[in-house]
Amino acid sequence: MKADVVFINGEVLTVDKHNSRQQAVAVKENVIAAVGTNDDIKSYIGEQTEVIDLEGKSLVPGFIDSHVHLTIYGTNLLGVSCIESHIHSLEDIFTDLRKKAEETPKGEWVRAWGFDQLEINEQRFPTREELDQISTEHPILVIRTCNHMCIANSKALEIANMDEHTPDPEGGIIERDDNGQLTGKLIENAHMQMFKVASYSSEELSISMKLASDAFIKEGITSIHDAGAYGKGSETLRIMQQAVRNKDIRVRVYAIMGSLTNSHDFVHQMVQAGTVTGLGDYYFKLGPVKLFTDGSSTGPTIATRQPYTSDPKNSGIIYYSQEDLDCYLGNAHKKGFQITAHAQGDRSIEMLLDCIEKALKEYPRNDHRHRIEHAGIASPDLQQRMKELEVIPIPNPVFMYVNGDVYKEYYGERINVMYPARDYQEQGIVAAFGSDAPVTFVNPLLGIHAAVNRKSKTGQEVGEQQKVDVLEALRCYTINGAFASFDEERKGSIEAGKLADLVVLSESLLTIDSARIKDLGVELTMVDGQVLFKNEQLMRPSGVRR
Repeated sequence: MKADVVFINGEVLTVDKHNSRQQAVAVKENVIAAVGTNDDIKSYIGEQTEVIDLEGKSLVPGFIDSHVHLTIYGTNLLGVSCIESHIHSLEDIFTDLRKKAEETPKGEWVRAWGFDQLEINEQRFPTREELDQISTEHPILVIRTCNHMCIANSKALEIANMDEHTPDPEGGIIERDDNGQLTGKLIENAHMQMFKVASYSSEELSISMKLASDAFIKEGITSIHDAGAYGKGSETLRIMQQAVRNKDIRVRVYAIMGSLTNSHDFVHQMVQAGTVTGLGDYYFKLGPVKLFTDGSSTGPTIATRQPYTSDPKNSGIIYYSQEDLDCYLGNAHKKGFQITAHAQGDRSIEMLLDCIEKALKEYPRNDHRHRIEHAGIASPDLQQRMKELEVIPIPNPVFMYVNGDVYKEYYGERINVMYPARDYQEQGIVAAFGSDAPVTFVNPLLGIHAAVNRKSKTGQEVGEQQKVDVLEALRCYTINGAFASFDEERKGSIEAGKLADLVVLSESLLTIDSARIKDLGVELTMVDGQVLFKNEQLMRPSGVRR
């Protein structure tokens, strides 16, 4: 048998159970045909075989982002970005919003994303009145980077039927000033409720999904666990599945059945529909049902057992009572679903573990692989329970790089058990990394960098005892992600018989200085045996021959 593509002279990091290293890989159609030395693989080279000389660079399994918001990432690209290099002040944002409003038909939404009050000169949120000065004929939203808060202008509040008499929704706050007037700031579930009316059209969703998929492939991501979007979850799933079928989405999708808007309604709908986790194929498959239990780590609105270090009167927001959590997720477990929830603070993690423990006692099931999305503050007692219950945490190490400085301010010594990758490794807990993009950067190499170095972007140590070595970080972005979606037999490592999802890096991942991991680039991304991305600026012309 002759291969379609052969990689030679590489640092092949297989991420198999021995973390073995090889030199060469042969690919036939959409499957890895063989892995070994150059001599082992040369017999697979025929006249039509494309041979790629890696020249000592790393070949790794395709990255699996185990918690990312594909639809939100894509729809953000349709709006005003607050993270561009020219944004330094509120006025810079307002200028871009005015331009967007001028080119948008009256009555249609104008949105800005990625806003972080800590990154601009004024160190504050915009006000409703300031957004009204941009336009009162367009509904305007400025969405905080965490996707748990926004500022709305008067037109947006009017469309959402929110005024000074509207009560706060459970798990949310419609902020008012000292005179009882709306400031425009919507927090947690109030923010989520806004997107009942601020949703995107089917056409916009389709366009955005393709944009996001293309962006992910350029970062070396070949599989994602999509963590949900705003609006009607079933409609988003339908459009996503259609986009996969049409090959507008080229990454493999494990669709977490959760919505940022009324997540319990969507969970109930999916449980009643007769579907179950695992339905689908290796291109699109239904994953766990998901609820939101608390808020944002940088809000900060996560639910903690002890008050915030920065605010002794604040312990965050809980979305559901224990009884409701047990009801929604417990029923899903009973029907055979994998279950999970967004749980950042130690209080919310404890509630979710209580729910899982109760469900397993009432309806025992082996190999359930229930998850915790984020598991932000995971103290030792909670880690022990994760191990006993065989729960898979989905931490986000990149948060420590981006947000580490404010975490020290908000949570004090608790940063030592935030996203604790080293503790998970030592206890034998399978943890799979996710970026939570667009909350922060989607780049898996930045996530690996953060897990290996545990330093914030300003260079501060943030829980350095939770550092892991580079191969463990790579496992958390590959084979562990495959395990979290019941796919470890078909992807997540470079082994004969597995799907040919492969990534070529610009240098050796093992020999590069750890402080430079974030500077590595992706030269090539292969999904299902097809090269979908080549960075011609990084690849030498001599690197490919026939």
